Amino acid sequence: MMQQQAYTDSTELRVQVSASGLAVVTLNRTQVHNAFDEAQIARMTKAFEALGTDETVRAVVLRGAGQHFCAGADIGWMRRAAQADETENIEDARRFSNMMRAVAYCPKPVVAVVQGVAYGGGMGLACAADIVLAADNARFALTEAKFGILPAVVGPYVVNAIGRRQAMEMALTCRVLSAQQALSIGLAHQVVAPEAIDGALLEILRGLLRSGPAALREIKSLFSSLPIRPVDDATSKVTAQTIARVRATVEASEGFAAFVDKRDPSWVAEPELI
Repeated sequence: MMQQQAYTDSTELRVQVSASGLAVVTLNRTQVHNAFDEAQIARMTKAFEALGTDETVRAVVLRGAGQHFCAGADIGWMRRAAQADETENIEDARRFSNMMRAVAYCPKPVVAVVQGVAYGGGMGLACAADIVLAADNARFALTEAKFGILPAVVGPYVVNAIGRRQAMEMALTCRVLSAQQALSIGLAHQVVAPEAIDGALLEILRGLLRSGPAALREIKSLFSSLPIRPVDDATSKVTAQTIARVRATVEASEGFAAFVDKRDPSWVAEPELI
């Protein structure tokens, strides 16, 4: 395992990749509870775009160093952006939006490991991930209204993750959710004691690394495009075309053969925590 200079050139964002294809992206601005500024946004966008196209990477873990996952936007950055002219203000917000898209639409599964606070944009990052593993000391909130702003860029990801009504209530009231409350509304998928995080993470990663890499990419692509509404003819056509195409691939052939032969498929790997 090694730090990949192709992904980041700063100690404020650590990117490591194991031999099994597990990438760990660690927010490392502990002095501000891992809040992100414009420089960190650029690093995150570059890292996730690169990880998404790296064929050796099979899954990505996003976590925060120290006691907290991410406190959201660095207040210094937000004040600088507010004082910029309109054109630069908009471009800055678009760069933030691009970072969120890079995480949400990374073709590899993204697992967010949340401890301590996940406030504002930090909660947005958790919502952009595919799987959220939370320590029982985790706290989630959309706190933007307290500063006279709103969770605009992260809003679509929050609504997609927990639904419009839950998202609306959280954004309007700035209410802080405990880990168990986050679990109850589907924001977190699993809650464990802090000392059990690594073991629980390994189990999640073990499941991901037993699945076909191309199949996982297909799942992310298809599920991201499916509307939440009654299944119409267009959706039926897309899903039928997708399975017809995928079951004729080399990866599917290996999966079928492994099942018949009572052996592991060639892609199965054991995850390593970095």
